[in-house]
Amino acid sequence: MSLSITGLGTALPPGVVTQDEAARCARVLSGPAVRDASWLPAVYAHSGVQTRHQILGRGLVDDLLGGTRDSGSPFLPDLLGGTHGPSTGERMRMYDADAGPLALKAAAGAVAEAGLDPATFTHLVTVSCTGFNSPGVDHALIRGLGLPPTVERTHVGFMGCHGAINGLRVANAYASADPAARVLLCAVELCSLHYHCGDDADKAVANAIFADGAAAVVGVGNAASSPWRVAATGSCVIPESAAAMGWVVGDHGFEMTLSRRIPGLIARHLRPWMEGWLAKHGLSVATVGSWAVHPGGPKILGAVEEGLGLPADALAASRAVYAACGNMSSPTALFVVDEQRKADAPRPCVALGFGPGLVAEAVLFA
Repeated sequence: MSLSITGLGTALPPGVVTQDEAARCARVLSGPAVRDASWLPAVYAHSGVQTRHQILGRGLVDDLLGGTRDSGSPFLPDLLGGTHGPSTGERMRMYDADAGPLALKAAAGAVAEAGLDPATFTHLVTVSCTGFNSPGVDHALIRGLGLPPTVERTHVGFMGCHGAINGLRVANAYASADPAARVLLCAVELCSLHYHCGDDADKAVANAIFADGAAAVVGVGNAASSPWRVAATGSCVIPESAAAMGWVVGDHGFEMTLSRRIPGLIARHLRPWMEGWLAKHGLSVATVGSWAVHPGGPKILGAVEEGLGLPADALAASRAVYAACGNMSSPTALFVVDEQRKADAPRPCVALGFGPGLVAEAVLFA
């Protein structure tokens, strides 16, 4: 018995921003060292992102581009000369207001596709690393969908881009343990709330790729009608990489570390672990039918292709999601899985993500 996906829903905020607009906004929001840097336009132009959706809203973008202050956003440049943006408290108040509704939209889509009565769900798994509030997204889903008050809740927090894969592992454990389990998994991230407004060049690069979104999965134990079944999950801490990627809570948002060593670490260490993990299930890299790799950025995808020796089109779904939506952290892998499901991509399919640690997490769909 294992988790079979019977519904999958995705949701994006209405505030769409082109990458050209984002680059122009960065000139306004960054500190002077970044604002005047000659390299800044190239970072945006070569990011691989075309559009992103952000909960901060279109009004803020129009203000930044037009020199107005009509939106009243706390992200508008401080007239007194401050350069760090809103406090973490202000950012968390925005998360509290907006994360629940976005998660609810994705979850409603997944439940509708599954065709199940929300009152019959037994387990709820939520995933997020971009905000803290309690009661939080789980309560918003219980109220908004009409889930039973007895639904058993688990939250996967602060695990970064591979968080939804950790959530799938939890959901699979519930479905494997109880044939009657009906599980809802929902990942929601508001990465734009942690926009860095200072002069740190590495954080300015992160500003160019992260975005907001939500995705949800409904799963039951071995549904005969679903060809997308979790056959196995795997995890590997990449050696000598603890400082390569991480999150800390700062005074002006969560501060991310993204080392330039990450692509090289992935290219060097991914294949030995992946081959060993797949071999336990009678497979090899060559016999995997399709891939749903979290698009952390173009260099991450290139490192996966190099490390695993994949053909040029193997990660086309990942690149398409990334171009249209940017890196939404944890929900992004589920967006890619959704693209592969819609395309009836051949299985077995491996979903793969990377997060703080540096850790690789994988799900094998049979």
